[in-house]
Amino acid sequence: MIRKFCWLAVGTVLALQAKADDVTIIAELAPNIRPGVIAEAVNAMKCAQSHGVGVDAHRLAIIDYTLPSREKRMWVVDIEAQKLLFEEHVAHGQKSGFDVPTAFSDRNGSHQTSLGLYLTDATYQGGNGYSLKLHGLSKGFNESAMHRKIVMHGAPYVNPLAAKSMGRLGRSWGCPAVRVSIARPMIDALKEGNFIYSYGPGTASLARCGSENLTLASLAN
Repeated sequence: MIRKFCWLAVGTVLALQAKADDVTIIAELAPNIRPGVIAEAVNAMKCAQSHGVGVDAHRLAIIDYTLPSREKRMWVVDIEAQKLLFEEHVAHGQKSGFDVPTAFSDRNGSHQTSLGLYLTDATYQGGNGYSLKLHGLSKGFNESAMHRKIVMHGAPYVNPLAAKSMGRLGRSWGCPAVRVSIARPMIDALKEGNFIYSYGPGTASLARCGSENLTLASLAN
């Protein structure tokens, strides 16, 4: 019994160490992300992986929706290769606010951004060009993502130069839209089983791993 307890304790320490290592790696690669945002994103990712979701993922995108849209607020990191792949602008929903979004919703037709953890799925060619399907994994935050058709895609209104005169970046109907020129390489870097974490007001609870925070319903469809 004592030996079994010791092995469990060692396993717990190693898991915590791995989590800490991922946070440290991302912090070094992307120093413009606040440490608390990184820790929250990694904890949410590790929670999903502990439930068998995205266990082979090695790339994580983090979006900080507390920052102005005129600033680069999306980072894509390859944790395994220890490389920062992208540091980019990203749009928020039309009804989420002006430059800094303040309203978020998972309701279909809200045209608002949904926060939380997403697992990437397949790509497709749609009305917005090359796009990436997303599964919402955060209960009460983004579980309707597939139904709402919340996807990553490129959009001409994601124009940092125009944002300087407008006072904000162009806005989507809730999708994390990015610049057209980097949409395809970013989507290809994230597709098929990696993670995106959208940080914002109220998401701190998602760092706690439990059935009250994680939903796998979208993956069953």
